[in-house]
Amino acid sequence: MNFKITEINDDSSEINLVQNFLYAQIKEEYGIGPTPKFHYDIEGIEEYYILPERNNFFVAWDGDKVVATSAIRAYDLDYDFFKDVYSKDDTASIWRLMVDKNYRRHGLARNLVAKMEDFARSKSYDKIYLHTHRYLEAGLPFWKSLGYVVTVEEDDYDETSHMVKNLI
Repeated sequence: MNFKITEINDDSSEINLVQNFLYAQIKEEYGIGPTPKFHYDIEGIEEYYILPERNNFFVAWDGDKVVATSAIRAYDLDYDFFKDVYSKDDTASIWRLMVDKNYRRHGLARNLVAKMEDFARSKSYDKIYLHTHRYLEAGLPFWKSLGYVVTVEEDDYDETSHMVKNLI
């Protein structure tokens, strides 16, 4: 398979394709539709990923079809247990890494993570934060294989594992 990975363009038709892809993936993986509480950044791709200089959104294409996505932005979460640990100045956070099930096991996710890590280094971030869910079969093993370390495992309804990777 021949894939092309690009940075998202500020083009409404491309943004719409990406949004449709993301919502289809979320429906398939999590069984929910668009939910503003969780998906505000999808509706605001331009605001969250295109306009800020230290943020980015990557799209993997098979021809004109979106087959995978990933996004990186300055850390902007408000978890009490990370207060004074991460900041928007030194920490990037990974969002929206999704690969169409028909395109998995071809290295797309690893290539997208490499793009995000290179981008983060180029923008002088010291570390990258992410969270995943223990019920996602491949989540923790995948991230651990790339050098991400679990920092907090919540006992919440979503089985959230918080992870970090130092870049320096």
